[in-house]
Amino acid sequence: MNSNLQASSGTEAGELAQKDSSRYAEAALTPPVDVIEDTGGITLYADLPGVSRDKLNLHVEAATLTIEAESSLATPEGLKSSHTEVGLARFRRVFTLSKELDTQNVTAELAQGVLRLRIPKAAHAQARRIEVQVA
Repeated sequence: MNSNLQASSGTEAGELAQKDSSRYAEAALTPPVDVIEDTGGITLYADLPGVSRDKLNLHVEAATLTIEAESSLATPEGLKSSHTEVGLARFRRVFTLSKELDTQNVTAELAQGVLRLRIPKAAHAQARRIEVQVA
């Protein structure tokens, strides 16, 4: 018998399957995200294929931004999948934000499976011109 393979009783196998299925239900894909910074703030582009607006949740709490979403990539009626590489329908990504960002004025757009988040810099972090007085 191969040392990498162990047999288990039906009870043990059932318990393992139950643990694995609950872990699988909680699992989520990490969407790829591009972050672009300019003088006014940052823009994040997250790939969320198959996600509709009503299945997208964005949360900012303190300095933490959380993106959570569920996709609906259902198999058309009357057909069945013969091969599935992406079995998860959930996405989750968490970011820690700088105190220089204004988390009260975040804007979000979702178009063609791409989420665009704009987070401006806070007023105290913006570059400003200082007037010099002549004495």
